[in-house]
Amino acid sequence: MNHYDEQLRELQAQCTRKKKLEASAAELRTQRDTYRLRAQELEQSFQQQQADVDRLEGRSLSAFFYNVIGKMDEKLTQEKQEAYAARVKYDAAARELAGIEEDLHRCEAELESLQGCESRYEAVLKEKIQAVKKAGGDVAEQILKLEERTAYLESQKRELEEAISAGRAALTTADQIAGSLDSAEGWGTWDLFGGGLISDLAKHSHLDDAQASVEFLQSQLRRFKTELSDVTISADFQVNIDGFLRVADYLFDGIFADWTVLDQIHQSQAQIQNTRSQICNVMDYLQTLMDKTETEKADLRHEIEQLVDSVPM
Repeated sequence: MNHYDEQLRELQAQCTRKKKLEASAAELRTQRDTYRLRAQELEQSFQQQQADVDRLEGRSLSAFFYNVIGKMDEKLTQEKQEAYAARVKYDAAARELAGIEEDLHRCEAELESLQGCESRYEAVLKEKIQAVKKAGGDVAEQILKLEERTAYLESQKRELEEAISAGRAALTTADQIAGSLDSAEGWGTWDLFGGGLISDLAKHSHLDDAQASVEFLQSQLRRFKTELSDVTISADFQVNIDGFLRVADYLFDGIFADWTVLDQIHQSQAQIQNTRSQICNVMDYLQTLMDKTETEKADLRHEIEQLVDSVPM
């Protein structure tokens, strides 16, 4: 059997095994956390039940009471039964936890032995691809075309990642603004019913937070739009929240001004939710493009591997 193909088959088998072990390890960690919590709860329950038994067997007021009414044996038997049942449940959970930890340890040990198999596979595959291309012919030409398309997709993926990162940052700020406006709305509603200076100050504190975040969001949206231009997506984002009629609210300090500010807050909430929806819609589209890019890259890689496999070396 030739040198490259033998190595590639062995390394591919290792990569497949590693993926399976990684999935198993993740599941075992989840089980470990669940049973660890369960064992802790059952141990606590057992300790409580045993404490009840110890109190009855000692010189506690409970023991004295049950002795007086002649129910000591009955109560002690019941408490011992409950303590025993709790201990049985705890022991079972502890054994299950130990078994899970043993399986996880074995799984992680095998994973450790397989570390780097993907990079070794890539290295051997790259060597064979270079050898095939050096040999020339139709297969070499097809590989070159596929690699050119792969390089373009890699570039597109980087642009998508940058756009998605910018969108996530803007979305986080939009959520912060929405939270500040919700808080301001709550204080503004209280203000209508005579909240006074405290509610006024709290309301405008949250409005200040919203206003500061809006200015930051504007810059983030500009960056988002710039990143989107690199992946040929056009999106028009505008967000602007005014000073919320603060001057009128402070000067007139009456129900008319309070209602006006509250109405402005509601308008601002609608505006920020609209902006948030725009961001989410574009993010969904970007993720769709990312998924398509990853799928095509995987298909191209599979094609290249098939071409390389067709040439024994």
